[in-house]
Parts: sequence; C-alpha cells; structure tokens
Amino acid sequence: MSKELVQIFDTTLRDGEQVPGCKLDAPQKLEIAARLDELGVDVIEAGFPVSSPGDFKAVAQVAALVKNATVCGLTRSVQKDIEVAADALKAAKRPRIHTGIGTSDSHIKYKFNATREQIIERAVSAVSYAKTFVEDVEFYAEDAGRTDNEYLARVCEAVIKAGATVLNIPDTTGYCLPAEYGAKIKYLKENVKGIEKAILSCHCHNDLGLATANSIEGVINGARQIECTINGIGERAGNTSLEEVVMVLRQHPHLNLDSRVNSRLLYSTSQMVSQHMGMIVQPNKAIVGANAFAHSSGIHQDGVIKNRETYEIIDPADVGVNASSIILTARSGRAALAYRAKLVGYELTKTQLDIVYEQFLMFADRKKEILDDDLHEIVKLSPIDR
Repeated sequence: MSKELVQIFDTTLRDGEQVPGCKLDAPQKLEIAARLDELGVDVIEAGFPVSSPGDFKAVAQVAALVKNATVCGLTRSVQKDIEVAADALKAAKRPRIHTGIGTSDSHIKYKFNATREQIIERAVSAVSYAKTFVEDVEFYAEDAGRTDNEYLARVCEAVIKAGATVLNIPDTTGYCLPAEYGAKIKYLKENVKGIEKAILSCHCHNDLGLATANSIEGVINGARQIECTINGIGERAGNTSLEEVVMVLRQHPHLNLDSRVNSRLLYSTSQMVSQHMGMIVQPNKAIVGANAFAHSSGIHQDGVIKNRETYEIIDPADVGVNASSIILTARSGRAALAYRAKLVGYELTKTQLDIVYEQFLMFADRKKEILDDDLHEIVKLSPIDR
C-alpha cells in the first residue's frame, strides 16, 4: 500500500524570522529558499509582504527563484495586505495567499472588539478577495487551539464556500494537549460540510514542548499539511520542528504517512539556518543536535559498537550525518577505548588494552572529553610493548 503524503509547509523565512535578533538579509533568504526547494518542502512561506518594503522585495525575489515549491505570502484579513501579497507573488510558479483572522473568544473580544458573526464575515471577505488574485488560498483561524470547536467548524465551512483550499488550525499559544488537538482536527474532519474540498493544516507552537506531538496527532486524525520551521525556530519557544515531524513519519511506517522531504539534507540545512540566523542548535536537539548520535556512556557505547540499532532508531546517514560519535569520557568502557584507539592507528591486545585503560581513566578524570591527541599521549605513557 502506498503511503499518503503529508505536505510540508516551511515558515522558517516568516514565522522563524520573527525571533528577536534573527533578521536575515536578502541573499541569506534566497540561499535558504533555494535549499528548502531542494530539500523538497511543498510550500515556502516567504514572508509578510505588507510588513515592510524589505519583506515585500524578499518575497518577490523568493517567488521568482523557487522552481518547485508553492510560494506563500502572509496577510491579515485586510484588503491592502492581500493586494500587496498578490503583487509580491506575481513571479511565483505556484502562488498562495495565506490570510486569516483570530477566532477564539479572547481574540474576538479583546483584539477585534467584534462579534462571532462579524469575524465570519471578515474571514469570508478576505478569502473571497484573495481568490480574485490566486487560486490557492489558505485561511488561518488564529488561536484555533482555544477556539470552541462548534464555532471553529462554522468558520471553516464559511471560508471553504468562499474558496479556501487549505484550512490552517493553529495552536497559536502552544496550549493544547496532543489528544485535544487531535480531537479538534477529527471534529472538523467529521463536522465541516465541504471539508473534502480543503486540506486541514497543523500549525503548532512549542510553549509547552508539545508542537511536534500535536502536529503528529493532527495528521493521524486527518490533517494533511504540517507547518514547521528548520530547527523549530520561531516566536517564544518556537514552532514545530521540520526535521522532527519528517523523521517521526518516516520512522513509523504503520502510520502510512510520509513527506517528499529528502531527509539526507536535513543536517546541512539545519547548519545553514543556524549560521545565517545566529541561533545555535542546542546539543540535545532531536535529529540535528550535536549529541543526537553521540554516545558517552560505556554501556551505550558497547551496544552501539556491536550493533548501531541497539541505541539508535535512525541511521545517521539518513539525515546527512556522517556517522555516530563515540565520545570518550570517564564513563566510557574498554570497548569504546579500543574502538577509538583503532581509529587513530592502535590495534591493542586485551592485555595492552587493560594497561592503556588505567592510564586513560587518569586522563579522563581530569578532562571532560578525551580527544584524538590525548589518545596518542595516553598510549605513549602506558607501559606496553609496541
């Protein structure tokens, strides 16, 4: 049975760039956009064109550059926003306007000072107007995570009638539990008239560390697009991590879901975005962190040396990492020492290994990590016949 494809909507250049201090210049945006297109994402959200002349220009340049992916521009439910976005996307082979409005009672009351009916009218008007410029219109129901499901279904039904092709259901504040978010998607799938005409999309934030879990629960329950960023960058605690959702789908074949992403480019793409944005990837970050395939515990090292799958569920090569790392520390055992010694040119017998290991422990107790140069010194100081 062939797997169903989940579209990957990358918003690194829009939501990801909203992180303080992470502003990209035009050449950097174009380099990242070209890599995202090569990576195989389905949609690139290039920016918020009305926000500044620089953002308009960047969106226009990305639109002209990208060969395969849909290029998307964000707007509010404001005519001027939509007109400017349409203008910026003129050169795109596959343009999409992403428009919307807040739908939670909190947003309706405090942000818009409006009624539920007025919000539906504004949503329909925005989608209808965007539809006069492009065929592909995505609607976002901001704060959908805290929006009453029955009302959210009414909003979705109205914008589908107006021509929306994608329905973005954001957990804007990262508040939902996975079961709650999955149930919300399921409710919409089962209760919105005409839902078969649109794709449900997950846009989850990571305020409680649940963005990836919520997005996966969303696609399990019928969503077919995930909105995410490289390295999970974004407002506050960040967005759903692209590399995480891609590999979760790929490592769980029973879900019968996959993406078009070339996972072997994930690590290098992560490094590119990190360097351009000046955002260090935390070492323990899943998939692309420096420690994702590194082992320092003796028990783990012994297992990985005997069979990589003992402690690794992903082949490092599948995400573009050369190999697993055996890190020598005071917690490492003889198996790890012998393995690393062999890599630098020492084939140690069992007796020699026992002697070298004693010297190794003395070094390791003084240093956080034993490097290759240290190994040469340790062997040199060990009383063994060579």
